[in-house]
Amino acid sequence: MLFLRSLPRAAPRPSPSLALAAALALSGCAGGAAPTTYDLSAPRDFGRLGGSRAALVVAEPTTVQALDSDRVIVKDSAGALSFLGGAQWADRVPRLVQTRLVQTFENGSRLASVSRPGERIVPELQLITDIRSFNIDAASGAAVVEITAKLVGDRTGRVQRARVFLARSPAGSVDGGAAAQALDRALSQVLVEIVRWAGRG
Repeated sequence: MLFLRSLPRAAPRPSPSLALAAALALSGCAGGAAPTTYDLSAPRDFGRLGGSRAALVVAEPTTVQALDSDRVIVKDSAGALSFLGGAQWADRVPRLVQTRLVQTFENGSRLASVSRPGERIVPELQLITDIRSFNIDAASGAAVVEITAKLVGDRTGRVQRARVFLARSPAGSVDGGAAAQALDRALSQVLVEIVRWAGRG
């Protein structure tokens, strides 16, 4: 887990959800101290892996509007979303997850090459992901990360395999540091599982 210097917080984009709009109003956008910025890590301790030597392109994950931001999200038992005050991510969640996923593939030496779209690599496969959950569940006090993944033949456009990956990690208390660390642990578990799954045979 990397802790970066506090940065000025950009104003969040409006949402049609009344619950989210209320959360935005209560998040203290005007005045107050700048939030602490947290980063996510790319796992390194799962060793070098054998398997497929295909060239892979990792697309930026899709997600709902509420998660397409740099804010730390808390979800209550009624499903209402709010922003955790005093904390933000180093980048938009989808772009940050894409970067750490690419680095996790590289750390495991799982494929012949892995890249992002537009990096002049001729891929054999494309990894398409969607972030379903990336939040603290207030009812259980746990970080929840759920990502769907599809491996698509780049030339054929046919989905070869698809799977849902889910991990939970206790947060202890719902504050910026504990929440960020719990989400980082849950994401690390999901990233390793995706790399093992995508790189097999």
